Amino acid sequence: MRYIFKFPDIGEGLEEGTIVEWHVEKGQSVKMGDSLVTMETDKVVTAIPSPKNGVIAAKFGKVGEIIKVGAALVEIEMEGLEGEAAVEEAAKPVAEPTKVEAVEEEGAGVVGTLEVAGNSIVLSASKEGVDSSKKVGSSSSKKALATPVARAMAKDLGIDINMVKGTGPGGRVRKDDIENYGKDFSKDSSQYSVSDRDSSGKNEVENLVEIEPLSQMRKTIAKNMLQSKHNAAHMTIFEEVEISLLDSIRKNYKEPFLKDGVKLTYLAFIVKAVAISLKKFRALNAQMDWDGGNMIYKRYYNIGIATDTPKGLVVPVIRNANELSIKEIAAQIGTLSTLAKDGKLTMEHMKDGTFTITSYGGIGGLFAVPVINYPQAGILGVGRISKKPVVKGDEIVPGLVLPLSLSVDHRIADGGDTARFINSVMGYLANPVSLLMD
Repeated sequence: MRYIFKFPDIGEGLEEGTIVEWHVEKGQSVKMGDSLVTMETDKVVTAIPSPKNGVIAAKFGKVGEIIKVGAALVEIEMEGLEGEAAVEEAAKPVAEPTKVEAVEEEGAGVVGTLEVAGNSIVLSASKEGVDSSKKVGSSSSKKALATPVARAMAKDLGIDINMVKGTGPGGRVRKDDIENYGKDFSKDSSQYSVSDRDSSGKNEVENLVEIEPLSQMRKTIAKNMLQSKHNAAHMTIFEEVEISLLDSIRKNYKEPFLKDGVKLTYLAFIVKAVAISLKKFRALNAQMDWDGGNMIYKRYYNIGIATDTPKGLVVPVIRNANELSIKEIAAQIGTLSTLAKDGKLTMEHMKDGTFTITSYGGIGGLFAVPVINYPQAGILGVGRISKKPVVKGDEIVPGLVLPLSLSVDHRIADGGDTARFINSVMGYLANPVSLLMD
């Protein structure tokens, strides 16, 4: 009997994934738990394990193709089972979800764990895999079965996908089918190219743009940004705080901390100042339940740190930051930053944040209008520190100035609380000793 294993929903609202690498070939024997394929989802790159023992009869999809949750991944011929026994085995759910460590992606992808779903279809036995040459139907008026990549390519090239003969499973139109069909089109049929002749008189196609498929991470970042803008009433205020005393304290403890393997940055002090201030102004640590008609004020203070990686922005979380020392916060910042850049963050590292800090000053920029990490109530932007003349008493002296940009959801936080919150943060940064007094 045949068993079709579908792409399982591994949580976090997953809808689709991109095939990164196949680990099996047709005719290969597999055991339960063996890696079948590596998939990239929203923020996790993970290996999908086999839920059954058997032999791979067919694979569905090529590297780079997008597969929807519930779509077939592989077809497994179950060994040593016939008739009713095979049907019973195929219908069995996985008794205990099988968890496997995700496969790390080169660069800064994110990894996690996977729970295998037991959703499947049983087919009657046969000795061969799916015959991809068979047509699904004889009527050309029927909508073609096709991969999302093929549909997008056909649309870009102006090709009627229903006219293309598919060579995939069940007559499915794939990327290669569109490319082969498109060879009959004139070279200037693509909206992305221009036909011309070079100095030698040869026909050339000069590509005017570089096209690269959206990664699952980039799709998620875009979706989250739009969700935030559409669902929150953004308001941003800007401030500057003089931090010469903080800078002096940091320099005094920098070397001793390094001996313990901890890099002491300004960000550690900012995280602590934010966490303590959130306890005083609960609106900034809240979430609106619009449908339920409630405001949710959180009594835990988990600070997300927006982290730039080669693959995109991720936000690992420092939990219960109000209870940690500056040294403990600095150590966690270093650990999470390394994990993010090495692509080793898990979903556990990134969930349950209550407020976010984004520090762009190290790259460049004084002020910004940070986009709220919805459904959180606020996000603090940290700009580039610079030396400026400042007034102390009746004198103008050199000072070290840190620019801050605070965006809040104005539905949740009023202007008064917003101003008082940032004043509290600034007070702790201007006088870091006060962090020990609360």
